[in-house]
Amino acid sequence: MNQITDLSNPLVDFNSDEARRHRRVRSLKDRLARWSVAVGGIGVIVAILLIFLYLLYEVVPLFKGAEMEPVASYPAPARQEGSQTLYLAMEEQAELALRLDSSGTLLFFSTQDGVPRKSVQLPLPEGAEITSMAEADPNTREVAVGLSNGQVIMFKHSYQVSYPNDVRWIEPQIEFPYGEQPITLDEAGAPLTQLALRDNENSMMLAASTEAGLHVTLYNKEIDFLTEEVTLERETLELPALPGVLSRVLIDPEQRWLFVALGANRMAVLDVRDRDEPVVNAVLPVTEGGGRITDIEFLLGGTSLLIGDSQGRISQWFLVRDDDNKYSLQKVRDFELASSPIVAIAPEHRRKGFMAADSEGRIGLYNTTAHRTLLVEQSSSAAIEGMTIAPRANGLLLELGGGQMEYLALHNEHPEISWSALWDKVWYEHYSEPEYVWQSSASTNDFEPKMSLMPLAFGTLKAAFYAMLLATPLAICGAIYTAYFMAPAMRRKVKPVIELMEALPTVILGFLAGLWLAPFVEESLPGIFALLILVPVAILLFGFAWAQLPERLRSLVPEGWQALLLIPVILVASALALGASGHIEVLLFDGNMRHWISSELGLNYDQRNALVVGLAMGFAVIPTIFSITEDAIFSVPKHLSYGSLALGATPWQTLTRVVLLTASPGIFSAVMIGMGRAVGETMIVLMATGNTPIMDANIFEGMRTLAANIAVEMPESEVGSSHYRVLFLAAMVLFLFTFVVNTFAEMVRHRLRKKYSSL
Repeated sequence: MNQITDLSNPLVDFNSDEARRHRRVRSLKDRLARWSVAVGGIGVIVAILLIFLYLLYEVVPLFKGAEMEPVASYPAPARQEGSQTLYLAMEEQAELALRLDSSGTLLFFSTQDGVPRKSVQLPLPEGAEITSMAEADPNTREVAVGLSNGQVIMFKHSYQVSYPNDVRWIEPQIEFPYGEQPITLDEAGAPLTQLALRDNENSMMLAASTEAGLHVTLYNKEIDFLTEEVTLERETLELPALPGVLSRVLIDPEQRWLFVALGANRMAVLDVRDRDEPVVNAVLPVTEGGGRITDIEFLLGGTSLLIGDSQGRISQWFLVRDDDNKYSLQKVRDFELASSPIVAIAPEHRRKGFMAADSEGRIGLYNTTAHRTLLVEQSSSAAIEGMTIAPRANGLLLELGGGQMEYLALHNEHPEISWSALWDKVWYEHYSEPEYVWQSSASTNDFEPKMSLMPLAFGTLKAAFYAMLLATPLAICGAIYTAYFMAPAMRRKVKPVIELMEALPTVILGFLAGLWLAPFVEESLPGIFALLILVPVAILLFGFAWAQLPERLRSLVPEGWQALLLIPVILVASALALGASGHIEVLLFDGNMRHWISSELGLNYDQRNALVVGLAMGFAVIPTIFSITEDAIFSVPKHLSYGSLALGATPWQTLTRVVLLTASPGIFSAVMIGMGRAVGETMIVLMATGNTPIMDANIFEGMRTLAANIAVEMPESEVGSSHYRVLFLAAMVLFLFTFVVNTFAEMVRHRLRKKYSSL
């Protein structure tokens, strides 16, 4: 047996069974530790990568284009020779279609093969012909036809779904909501060449043109509560003369505005709110370059007009109110299909999108909010004579020249999302100018989604900025004093207490900030600002006074314990500032600082605002920055400080020119980690702000952050919807922001370490 002799233990045997067994166990532990660390590190990287891939999986469909697929083509069912299609519509499931021709025949047929299902003849008076047609709203399925004798017949198509033998069966029905007897609009019996209809719970308005001009009739409704019978009270509106030949008329849903197309390219806007004295609001051209109006339709909701012209353009117009509460018709955006005339425009029933067709058989699919052209395809070489889109926007039915019908399937999941809709200003309906707006839902079906991420990103940076503005100087200065000047015994007590602050749940901090701090700040606003001035001044004055004391008195306090003397100074200064709040408010702000801020500075004041968030979130971020900064400063090798002091440098010079420079990589990392904490904070900003997604740097206004928005709206969003995926996009923006900031911080940290490692 080999033996190795040592002076201290000459009989130690490194090759004994016990020694070899110990080395094997230690080697096994080393390998296990090495593999555990490697697996853990790789697992973290894989987990982060999987999170990113999942976010990407949910976000990518937002930017997928639309697709259109031909399903069936067949001859127009039961089409009579010489008849013309006046109206096309599809029911909810896009299985049945309705066709109204100029003979007054209503035909229901299958969209897949054109097989007729049911036919109904409108009760036309003897000798009368259909001369015009109007639809009240695609969602109400209420239609009026104007006759050559000055009368109107109104009908409504509906569909009853049943499941005999577990097979869906759709039974179409025709109803006459005001009876089969025609309603007389023109007493002279002149043909109604143009017709418009709007119907709601309280009234119905019909507008029709004849050779004598435009006639508008209002029918006020009286409903019998027992029989539910509706009685119409007629009221005729006297309109001012219009300069030009009328070619189209439309009525807005509120029955206040009439839009009348005049001649080739002009539009007259009539305000009929005052039924006794309607006025012409404006007459203006709505096409450019010599183009003429070829089709006009309302977008979903009846706020915007879609005007197609002979040059292949579709423009969106709506009324804009100025500061004097006056309305004017404004063009908002243009869409291009081709250079051929637009022959048909079909708005979607539930989104702010539409389809347009030109005389060459081209079809375009568009979304107005996103200002996005989703699809342009050539459907057929034949001219398109009629077009309708399914209520769910998943099907399109075309009537082509030569008596052919064509049904196409549409795939268009998220048309309202585009780069401009997410990050640029958008001119939304009812707004006077383009703005950044986040409003993802509303109570009406014709709501225009407003999903700009700019207010949320701005709110995130705003909250982080005010939090870091408070936390960074306090945490870094506190860490410098604790690590460099404070006595070791005192440091061992102070540092754990501050680090213990980080263990406080943010939901508790948010709760206190929202229910206690926000009202307190509002009531003591002058005192808060006085405190920010008085406390630093009091500390400086105390420091100056302390320096003037004799050395004999100053030596009574042990070195490094002087900070204890500042506690009563800070408490007294804070009490004085807050106690004088009411007197300051009366003296300087006429007894109401909040009103002074609004009236003199023009700033809005919300109780839960950025100031409250800065105070609460700064309190939460301070421990993170303090702990890392203090460790970085305390870890600076002592020989560097001693060497600097030995060469004649003062403690302050040593701190600023040696210690801080050496610790700068750690200090920078602390600030970046604190900023990441502030950017990703959820509960404090959720509970301590008004959660108003506005873009205003005003410290007295609230905000909404990306993280808080995800927490608020994710539970109520529909899985797979645009809203749902945009929330995932917001999460991805936070993820990428954190990644970029951390990468930049790491680069700067390495550069600082390389630069100051030679000190």
